[in-house]
Amino acid sequence: MVRQEEAVRQYMERYAAVLSEAGIPRMPARVFAALMVTDSGRRTAAELAETLTASPAAISGAVRYLTQLHLVSRQHEPGSRRDHYQVHDDVWQEAVLNRDAIMARWVDSAREGAEILGPDTPAGLRFRESQAFYEFVLKEMPDLLTRWRTHRATLNL
Repeated sequence: MVRQEEAVRQYMERYAAVLSEAGIPRMPARVFAALMVTDSGRRTAAELAETLTASPAAISGAVRYLTQLHLVSRQHEPGSRRDHYQVHDDVWQEAVLNRDAIMARWVDSAREGAEILGPDTPAGLRFRESQAFYEFVLKEMPDLLTRWRTHRATLNL
């Protein structure tokens, strides 16, 4: 199948818009989409800047943001002065796994909020419910990921 580059570019921008609607800032969303549409899942900062007609500073900031979310990793090529940015095939699974530490902090923070606000006040109850939700998600996540891996194996991906 021959890729139609204009159709790919238009899709890349639509996908970035969907990510932006979900809360990812526009430039990181565009960088992520640009990496996702490549077969290799990797590009240099210069290639990203050219593809997105963006400044090196905009690419740098976007990559930094995506790296913090564990959606992209930076890889150095031996013998090269250029870094490559890579999105992995199991990017969403990895991003979810890396959220455990953050969610554990949310549990602690919600617990503290409930204690400070009073566990039976309306505000305290909101924090208690938040804490319960985060604890539930943390508890269920390993089983959910196991079910995903089993399901993924049936998809021949």
